[in-house]
Amino acid sequence: MLRRHVWAVLVAALLPVVAGAQGSPPRSPPSGPQTAEEQNDLKVRTIEERVSDLKEKVFRTKGRLMNLQEMVIGGDITTGAKAVLVHRNEMGSTFYLESVSYSLDGAPVYSKVDQDGDLEKREEFEVFNGRIVPGNHQISVQFVYRGHGYGVFSYLEGYKFKVQSAYTFNAEPGKALTVKIVGFEKGGITTELKDRPAVRYDVDVQREEPGARAAAAEGAKK
Repeated sequence: MLRRHVWAVLVAALLPVVAGAQGSPPRSPPSGPQTAEEQNDLKVRTIEERVSDLKEKVFRTKGRLMNLQEMVIGGDITTGAKAVLVHRNEMGSTFYLESVSYSLDGAPVYSKVDQDGDLEKREEFEVFNGRIVPGNHQISVQFVYRGHGYGVFSYLEGYKFKVQSAYTFNAEPGKALTVKIVGFEKGGITTELKDRPAVRYDVDVQREEPGARAAAAEGAKK
């Protein structure tokens, strides 16, 4: 998974950075007595040099991590696979969708908080549409609902329901895969409200047309 690779690269890259920052010998003080102000200035300059060096090394490490992410989420235009992730809301009126968060292989791809119903009132929309390398990938989702009650169910107002889920799929070369991530209510009238919010994954796989791959490759060149 991307998250494990990213942490491995990050740790491997930062260990020598931290060790270098801790182990760098301080600059030798000039000969002769120094005033307290001169000693403080020397300490400040030494710290600034170490911080500058550390920032430069962290910047290079960040570049390596971005390249790694592009290798996993992106893939080759001509031989990779296409993935489309679609959010769908099938919850009843008892639950009001406040926020959603999506990650693909540990990398955030979509996050939104409801504002005046612009999330709750949308039944279906895309959260990711792009190319990925063939192989196994994992979708991670988090939905936050607010209880929406009236009459005898008015006690639900203010209650929060958090749903977390993950799903692993296999992307095949030359295939276009669509995954609908559906928030729905499971169980029946006897199911406790806290156990009703659930997530299911509806998957559809189609062979990607050569023309579509060519168009994607042409678009990537522009």
